[in-house]
Amino acid sequence: MQIILVSRHLKAARTITIMPRHLVAAVLVFLALLFSTSALFSWLSVHLRLPLIEDLLVSMQLQETRKTRDYLDNNLQLMATRLGELQARVLQLDAMGDRVSGLAGIKREPQAAAVPGKPGQGGPFIAVLTPAELQAEIDRLASEVERRTDDFGFLEFKLLEKRVKDRLLPTTLPVRNATLGSVFGHREDPVAGVRAMHEGLDFSAEIGTPVAVAADGVVLSANYHPEYGNLVDVDHGDGLTSRYAHLSAMDVKPGMLIKRGERIGAVGTTGRSTGPHLHFEVRMLGVAQNPAHFLKQGDEYALVKRR
Repeated sequence: MQIILVSRHLKAARTITIMPRHLVAAVLVFLALLFSTSALFSWLSVHLRLPLIEDLLVSMQLQETRKTRDYLDNNLQLMATRLGELQARVLQLDAMGDRVSGLAGIKREPQAAAVPGKPGQGGPFIAVLTPAELQAEIDRLASEVERRTDDFGFLEFKLLEKRVKDRLLPTTLPVRNATLGSVFGHREDPVAGVRAMHEGLDFSAEIGTPVAVAADGVVLSANYHPEYGNLVDVDHGDGLTSRYAHLSAMDVKPGMLIKRGERIGAVGTTGRSTGPHLHFEVRMLGVAQNPAHFLKQGDEYALVKRR
């Protein structure tokens, strides 16, 4: 870049050529002067303690301190709020855990007992904690909430398992308002007159009395058997089955899904029988079990009439 100077004091016009290096040098000189001036001004302000500069620095420091304090106060307030929420969540999970444990049939560790002779005390937990202590307490309670949540998952599984188990255990009476005849075990056979094993319970009732399934399951078979007469077998899962014999009618077919208490047939005297009754069996992996052990877990067995 060229600059031409023209003046009446000059005999001829002068030309000044400005190169890029000249511009760079000028900028560097300007920055150096600016920095030097600022440094000198700061040095003078600190050492000579100029009132205006000193007030400005104090004001800036106070403003920064106020911002820092507000930031810390806000963070501490948020942390305290979070701590309170976690404490409330732990107490809530504790109370719910006690109720769900009772429903699931699981015993939990008892709470700390009160000290004899010492008056009861309580109230919200309000403590003066440092930020580090507050964060440590938040982390501890967060871990506690996570552990309690895992415990709830286990309790939920056990409760579901209990419900399924209750639905699949044959605990419902197959015949209402019936009289209990022969029980499970050895007896004198009513036909042959010799001592023999009786692998079920006999419920005496009039022909046509409804017969209900004792638990949820799937019908394995519904056909005629030379000794059992009209016979219905129901699978309850895990190798557990129930058997209903001597029926006068069968209202189900193999493969049907049936629920506890649904009708599957009617009392009769078909097969090897001396009179109208229901022969009821419970088997585990094909081995006969005492049906009374299952029926006693229900609420109806105590009402059964006995001879």
